[in-house]
Amino acid sequence: MMKLATFASDITPPLGHPLCAGWYPPASEIADPLAALGVVLVPEGKAPIVLCALDWAELSNGDYDRWRGELATAVGTSADRVAVHCVHAHDTPWPDRDAQDILDAHGYPNVIMAGNWAERARAQAAQAAQAALGRLRPCSHIGVGAARVDRIASTRRLLGDDGKIWAVRWTKSPDPVVRAAPEGLIDPMLKTIGFYDGDEPLALLHYYAVHPTSIDGTGQVTPEFVGLARQQRTAESGVPHIYFTGCAGNITAGKYNDGVADNRELFAGRIRDAMVAAEQTLKRQPLVAVRWAVEPVCLPPREDMDEAGLLAALQQQADAAKVHSKTALMLTYWRRRKRPIPFSCLHLGEHVAIAHLPGETFIEYQLHAQAARPDAFVAVAGYGDLGTGYITLASSFAEGGYEPQDAFVSGASEALMRTAIDEILKK
Repeated sequence: MMKLATFASDITPPLGHPLCAGWYPPASEIADPLAALGVVLVPEGKAPIVLCALDWAELSNGDYDRWRGELATAVGTSADRVAVHCVHAHDTPWPDRDAQDILDAHGYPNVIMAGNWAERARAQAAQAAQAALGRLRPCSHIGVGAARVDRIASTRRLLGDDGKIWAVRWTKSPDPVVRAAPEGLIDPMLKTIGFYDGDEPLALLHYYAVHPTSIDGTGQVTPEFVGLARQQRTAESGVPHIYFTGCAGNITAGKYNDGVADNRELFAGRIRDAMVAAEQTLKRQPLVAVRWAVEPVCLPPREDMDEAGLLAALQQQADAAKVHSKTALMLTYWRRRKRPIPFSCLHLGEHVAIAHLPGETFIEYQLHAQAARPDAFVAVAGYGDLGTGYITLASSFAEGGYEPQDAFVSGASEALMRTAIDEILKK
């Protein structure tokens, strides 16, 4: 029989700390605390598995590896049996020590990270995971359910008749013409997986694909509407709830978000209602087998990226912190391009699977994962190792728009992504 325990750790940055790798103003107010929430699974006779969700914008490159490594050491397992994902609320940190080291060397301190706060947050999360081993409970059953989310997700990329992007639906879309366009390709379902000791729920995991931002660039730290909904369900039920953002690279709430401040509360209510509805569909089934699959993949950098060009760009005096930050992040990824990124999947029995994907991944990859196993309940967590930036489709670069500009991997990654997804989802 498998055993299970949950853990939680505070990862709220101090005031003044950079947010979103310096792409947004630094933290000026803590509107809501941030958390690292995780579950430790110990299948009988096998090494532990850790699933962890961070209320951060992103986590990339060496810092992603260090999080996996420290959590693995804490619970006595290997790093390839640890999956760490970010919720991707924008007004939150994006640690990448390797990129900040590059910036330090060029005279740009405290752009992505300041001090050693992020390292201390990681160590505290590892301590929380280790302490969870003393609270392991038998996990005899699981339950799966899903519910449609009411008026949140919409495609960000609006294509014209010429096959080019004519408009982008950002976090908010004040233009009524842009909001009036169809939702586009989305996954409207929030998926929920429950873990039980007999009749008693131990933890509930939720998966939904949308940029979880209603307002950003304010300096007000918050896990946004998905984090607020998760916290509400935990308080209401007394059971730990953990939320994972799916493949939302090209999905926002822009169609339904005109920028009114109380939309955060509105969307939190809609996510909370979908969680409740999905939970009401859960039917317990015995957990008869647990399997972990992992596929290491190297995704090629964008063809126009090279070390000499990126170093030259860093040496230019630019006013915007985002220019320095983005260049350093691109250079960091280029230098680690031959170090594989893990794609992994937790198989719970023969017909339930949770796929863990890297990057700010387009919704098409989530739909591909579901189509790869039509016989199974497939949940997808995106925003793993975000050294890749956006992972678009091969066709996205010709279509234009925002995402290809902030993709650090090339269009050739699409075929590699689809193959890796197929591999980890095999029976």
